Amino acid sequence: MRTRVFGPASFVIALLTITSLVLAACGPAATPVPPTQAPAPTVAPTKPPEPTKAPEPTKPPTPVPPTATPAPKTLLDIIKARGVMKVSTDPNYKPQSFINETTKELDGFDIDVAKEVAKRLGVKVEFITPSWDIIVAANWGGRWDVSIGSMTITPDRAKVLFFSSPYYYTPAQFGVHKNSAIAKVEDFAGKTVCVGAGTTYESYLAGELTLEGEKILKQVTGAKAQPLETDSECIQAIQAGRKEFASVLTALPTLEDAIKNGAPLKMVGDPVYYEDLAAAFDRNVPNSEPFVEAVTKIIDDMRKDGTLTKLAVKWYGVDLSTKKQ
Repeated sequence: MRTRVFGPASFVIALLTITSLVLAACGPAATPVPPTQAPAPTVAPTKPPEPTKAPEPTKPPTPVPPTATPAPKTLLDIIKARGVMKVSTDPNYKPQSFINETTKELDGFDIDVAKEVAKRLGVKVEFITPSWDIIVAANWGGRWDVSIGSMTITPDRAKVLFFSSPYYYTPAQFGVHKNSAIAKVEDFAGKTVCVGAGTTYESYLAGELTLEGEKILKQVTGAKAQPLETDSECIQAIQAGRKEFASVLTALPTLEDAIKNGAPLKMVGDPVYYEDLAAAFDRNVPNSEPFVEAVTKIIDDMRKDGTLTKLAVKWYGVDLSTKKQ
């Protein structure tokens, strides 16, 4: 076998190759580098799911009634819902109530009292002017709510009417033509006296008058009543010279006002009785008591705070709101 002889260059190359192989064999193995990847997202620890609750049964919605104003139950409720208090009064009874020639509207003491009552009740006022005998007979049929027209409290009237406490007091007074020879009340025996229909003056002349809280001071007997629709008509008839009656019996303030305004009259004697005058209410109206109580309280308050005194002095020149002993 022949031996191959290497040259110097070949020897060096061989030597380097052997050295590289030895080093590679002795060194640590190289760590493979994985391909570059996006970092894995951080995931929060997962909570175990809560147990599922069974759904509650659905309840039907509670029905809501429609909003509505409750129906008025009493006369007071009706008046407040209406916003108007209907008042009956006599327009021929100056200075209590009459038509003002300037304003052409009702005016007077009763009118002012009614307006103040309505104001304190929180409503407006509407006036109605039926004849007096219809007012005192009751059975108003709801045409008006209250009479504020100087009505005297009597037991007979109280059978069909409720009354407030009195808001003023007046004397009943005879009057005759200024040229009459009659000088004392006893002279009316056998004479005819003019009165307003349905008034206490008519009952007095018939000897049938009884009063609440008052007494007859002097009873005239033997006189005959001649009723006209109002006391004012009696005064006008005497002024006109009518001879079928000798005198008039009416409220002292009415007689004084007529004389002051030129009526040819004079007074005869002292007052024969005093009247307690109040607001009146129809007993036939259902559930009217709360209204009666409300008006009565207002009238009592008006007396306490001086309003009735102020109005009485305005119209009469004296305080008739206080009972004179």
